[in-house]
Amino acid sequence: MDFKEYQDKAVTTAIYGTERTIIYPALGLGNEAGEVQGKIKKVLRDNDGIFSPEKAEEIGAEIGDVLWYMAALCRDLGLSLDDIA
Repeated sequence: MDFKEYQDKAVTTAIYGTERTIIYPALGLGNEAGEVQGKIKKVLRDNDGIFSPEKAEEIGAEIGDVLWYMAALCRDLGLSLDDIA
């Protein structure tokens, strides 16, 4: 799947109303990026910085959420995620 196809599919689930375009996905992007950081921080604190396959997968799921919000934000701004990438 390329970024255009991903963006086209991702935005079909972007249901937050036209009055919340741009701001909603921007806030979500920041939140999800923070979740990625939080999971990494906990690996540093709790597991001496050793990333198990399970922890890497958990972080990967959060990175996927970051990508979703990026796709929605790009759409709201009239940008192509493919072009951004």
